[in-house]
Formats: sequence, structure tokens, C-alpha cells
Amino acid sequence: MNDQLRTGAVDVDIVLHCLPPSIRDKLKDAGFRSDSDLVGIQPLELASEANMTHEDALLVLKSLSTRDSDALRTAQSARDIYEREQRSKCIVTFSMDLDRVLGGGIRTGQMTEFCGAPGIGKTQIGMQLAVNVQVPLSFNGLEGEAVYIDTEGSFAPQRCLAMATAFCKHLEKVAVARNDAVRISDAQKLDPLGILERIHYFRVRDSTEQLAVVETLQSFIASHPKVKVIIIDSIAFHFRQDFDDMSLRTRRLSQMAQTLMSIAHTHDIAIVLMNHVTTKILGEGKSRIVPALGDSWAHAATNRLICYWKDRKRYAFLFKSPHLPAAAAEFRISKDGVRTAKTSQPGTKRPYEESKPS
Repeated sequence: MNDQLRTGAVDVDIVLHCLPPSIRDKLKDAGFRSDSDLVGIQPLELASEANMTHEDALLVLKSLSTRDSDALRTAQSARDIYEREQRSKCIVTFSMDLDRVLGGGIRTGQMTEFCGAPGIGKTQIGMQLAVNVQVPLSFNGLEGEAVYIDTEGSFAPQRCLAMATAFCKHLEKVAVARNDAVRISDAQKLDPLGILERIHYFRVRDSTEQLAVVETLQSFIASHPKVKVIIIDSIAFHFRQDFDDMSLRTRRLSQMAQTLMSIAHTHDIAIVLMNHVTTKILGEGKSRIVPALGDSWAHAATNRLICYWKDRKRYAFLFKSPHLPAAAAEFRISKDGVRTAKTSQPGTKRPYEESKPS
């Protein structure tokens, strides 16, 4: 870690670093005032002197190692950002209304979160995206691969195989209908078991393992450059059970969000997160369904949708996006996977807004 603190960097006060206030306070109490006070120190030594955990000490030293006087060179123009977004591609969901709400589908380079109660279809959406990312280039797809991180044990290989089989048949049908020889050839090359082969599955059983897998994704992607979507189903499961210290949970979630967003931007990969919902008490006997993990997590994703039931039909409401309007879309789960609803009526009403009696 010693050589990670670059020589020649401007000495910066500890309070100016992007660290949780509790960690900055511990550093100041232990006599660490600036970068220079930490040069040469090892994680275990820092943890002992500052009375913090080993993980927090690693976080401090990582923060220092990635900050130097060259940081301003990472600045980009608004035009650069705009052009990068224009170059990004979309992974279709096979629900036309849902794709329309999302501006064409799940966009690469962004983090999209689906929130909803059990049974609403989050895992079905995740598996469908793991299949659909493999749409061939001739169909204007990404022809990519998927990483599926399963925290709840809900991934069903047989169901995914059924989706892959329907996927192959659908693409061949489209190609034949358009009498496109290239597309027909590409569709016939697809094999359901081959599609499953290109879904890289990780089963994680606690929050520590989840964080470890996320931290190793950079190296995994380096050896699997065709990965174009990472799905975590669900992001919340272990973090709602394993933590009594909420400030520690917030730090771990923040660390994971930063890593995932960095992967999305660096490799132009779509990050798709599944989240639970909980009830928020508003007072006066009123309540509202909101995504789990609290307000601090609410800023992590680029786009957030809440999935809900209404009149025994499934809906997804986009309630957070930097460039798309709030809107709702009906979708359905069929034997073939996620599909367009037969009686869809897109709208903008929030799921918790009840119609007033006439």
C-alpha cells in the first residue's frame, strides 16, 4: 500500500477526502491530519491506531491511492458525455410498452433498478435480459454475454432454458417474415443451451461474498470482454438481514454502488439491480410502498422502476430517470418469458395513488 500513495501529489487535508464523517473523525482523533501523515502506514497498523475496522482502513488508503494532482485530468466536456450516451445501446425486454418507457430498453453505461414485491416478476425480467443481451448484431442487438449474481437462490435454469428456446424461435420467425437471409442464418446458429452457456452465474450467500464478487468483476470482465449486462438479484437480500450497524451498511452499499457504476461507465455495460420494497408510514393512517435500503441508496441507480400489481395485472412505473419522463407500462409474464401486455394502457399514475371515488 506504501507505493500507492504517489509521490509528488499535493498534500491534502483529511477532511477534504470523500470519506464518511465517522471515519474522518477517527483519523483526526488519532492525529492523522493530511495525506502525508498516512504515507507508509499499513492497513492493520492504521486500523489499530485509529480504532477502526480493517475494512475501513483499506477504504481510507484506497481513497488516498486514487487521488492525486492529476485527478482534474479526468474532467470531460458536456459534449463528451452526450456523445457517449448517444453511442450506448439498449437491451430490449420483449415488452414493447416497457421498452418505450425505458427509451428503447435497458441502456448500457447506466444502472437500472427494478423494485417490487415477491412474485411481481423481477427475477423473470432479470433472466429475460440475460437472454436478450445475446440478440445478434444483425438484429441490432448487442450479441453479448451476461453475468447473473443470485443472492436469493431464485435463478431457475429450466425456466431460463424455456426463455432461450422461445427467444431462438422468435428471432427465426422475425427473420423469415422479413425474408432476410443474413438474419435467418444468424437466428439458425442460435442454440438454447449455447445461450445458457453465455450466462455466467454466481451464487452468493452473504453480504461479504456479495461484496467480494462485485469487487472481482473488473478482472472477470477483462477476461470476458463480451459481457454487456450484469444482473444482481437481489441487491437488498443480504443487506436487510446481515447488518445491525446501519452506518456500516450504508458504507458497504456506497462502496458497491461506486464499483458497479465505474464498471458501467468504463466498459459500457448495463447494470440491472433487483430490489425489495417496504412500507413507509406517512402519518394519519397513511402509508406508501417504497424501495428498500433507505434514502441513501435511492441515489445509486440511474433509473428506478417500481413494479406492482393493479387489477391482477403487472405494471412497472419509471419514477426516477435523468432524461426520461415518469411513466407506467403494463407487462406480462408468459410461458415464453417477458412479453407485451395484450391490453396495455401506458400512463403516468404512481402505483400508490388511488383513484378518487366519483
